[in-house]
Amino acid sequence: MMFQNPYAFFLLLGIPLIFILKLKIKKKESTGIPFPSVSLAQGIPKSFRQRLEILKPLLLILAIIFLVIAIARPRYGIEELKDINKGIAIEMVVDRSGSMGAEIQYGGNSINRLDAVKSVFSSFILGDGKDLKGRPDDLVGMISFARYADTVYPLSLSHNTLNSFLQEVTLVNNKNEDGTAIGDALSLAAARLKTVNKNTTSAGSKNNYTIKSKIIILLTDGQNNWGKRSPIQAAQLAKDWGIKIYAIGIGGGNSWVTINTIMGKQRIPTRSDLDVDTLTKVAKLTGGSYFSADNVKNLKAVYTKINKLEKSEIESVKYVDYKEAFSPFALLALIFISMYIIFSITLLRRIP
Repeated sequence: MMFQNPYAFFLLLGIPLIFILKLKIKKKESTGIPFPSVSLAQGIPKSFRQRLEILKPLLLILAIIFLVIAIARPRYGIEELKDINKGIAIEMVVDRSGSMGAEIQYGGNSINRLDAVKSVFSSFILGDGKDLKGRPDDLVGMISFARYADTVYPLSLSHNTLNSFLQEVTLVNNKNEDGTAIGDALSLAAARLKTVNKNTTSAGSKNNYTIKSKIIILLTDGQNNWGKRSPIQAAQLAKDWGIKIYAIGIGGGNSWVTINTIMGKQRIPTRSDLDVDTLTKVAKLTGGSYFSADNVKNLKAVYTKINKLEKSEIESVKYVDYKEAFSPFALLALIFISMYIIFSITLLRRIP
């Protein structure tokens, strides 16, 4: 319940003033016959009529209170809040080929590139409480690839199970499956985003959801050496379907990888052939950008830039239907004032 005229409640401050004024008037007009002593009358019990005298001020107070509430105009509001979410459909395309096992610096320690990518991706979507605030209003999906591309996490507004799916993404351990099919992975991601309009309702639970834009975030440390489509062909498909690609090159140059040997764990040098030219062309062709990151700090900085470039929008429209509720209070005030008047001229009548 809400009140249209809440300042009317200040009128309640007048109740004590009314009774103070009434007592002063009564004192001035009081007349009587002087008696030498009234001590003999003190033991006389009060009559029923005298006991009912308390009703008159009580009825008057209740009448004033309910009248003031009616003047304040109480009303009930049926409020409907309609959210129109303009989110972004994001496909994360992650390289899990053997070269992603090379080490990358993270807080003074070394972890492999794939684990670093998964950790920062989780922070990008769920938030890290600092620079990355999360993407709760965006459709998010994930595709991993080595020689073949696979859908890991379908496009969805529900991100609660994201970390569970990320744990399933591991470095390829079969040489027959190793490779870097960037073109095929981008093509699969573009195809998923092309059809997302048909699946928006089933993909998430929010109503009135509008896809503002579609983007692919590609993370790789190598060059395309497998697959049916080249990265440029895949980028052309994405461009035709209105999809923007952000390409991130991980590492590059000389790096190290830790392997288990009979002598224990050994760090051996490795080199990944990061194809910066092709990744730059892929991003530029679709209106996106190319970034490079050789450590986790730089990778987070890249995601922060993308986070600022691609923003979701939420538009809220409020509808309120009010129903006036002053009538019951006005009726109660009328009943109590009527009872006050009736008692004043009948049972509780005072003479003079």
